[in-house]
Amino acid sequence: MNTTNFRHKMIEQQIRPWSVTDLQVLETLNVIKREFFATEAQLPLVFSDIFLPILDTAEVMLEPKIEARVLQALKPNGRDIVLEIGTGSGYMAALLAYFAKSVTTVEILPTLADFAISNLNKCRIPNVKVELGDGSEGWHLASNNTYDIICISGGLKDVPTALQHQLTIGGRLFAFVGEAPVMSAVLITRLSHDYFQTQALFETLVPMLTSQQSQAEVFEF
Repeated sequence: MNTTNFRHKMIEQQIRPWSVTDLQVLETLNVIKREFFATEAQLPLVFSDIFLPILDTAEVMLEPKIEARVLQALKPNGRDIVLEIGTGSGYMAALLAYFAKSVTTVEILPTLADFAISNLNKCRIPNVKVELGDGSEGWHLASNNTYDIICISGGLKDVPTALQHQLTIGGRLFAFVGEAPVMSAVLITRLSHDYFQTQALFETLVPMLTSQQSQAEVFEF
């Protein structure tokens, strides 16, 4: 399989037309190989404009064009400390880590956490730490941890206040907010201690973020 050719088509035919114009972001999509975060059986589909299931779970890799829009909206600098909620395959964490000082990514499913660690190690990405747990309401709140960037890689009905307050002043949070049939991709910037600015970037629909609550609902059903 000529991955170079398929990757080029993905960038030129899917991603650029979707208002991704940052040249550094586009180059990162060439450097961080998306196929390294999927299984061998998925290689024929890894560059397609679809949700790609991750192992035998309900979790997915988002469409490449959405991943690129997220990266363009957040694009860390070399000093930024990043938190991602919803590790999945580890691909989004890897993209963010290309620009950031460090990335902590939180995954609730042990099998996916192990999968992401394996993928990140395979790609020799040293500045990502995968942690296991439910980060949907915040992460290590008792330690008063703050982050320059927070990326929520799944849908939420709304963004918890606790997560917003884990932003540093000037920090940015990306989230998919709402429910079917449409969600809003939003960028929240913390301008002061108690003032947050919300910008709607585009409309889409993504799977809801897995949390302890949603797992309990599944088991109850």
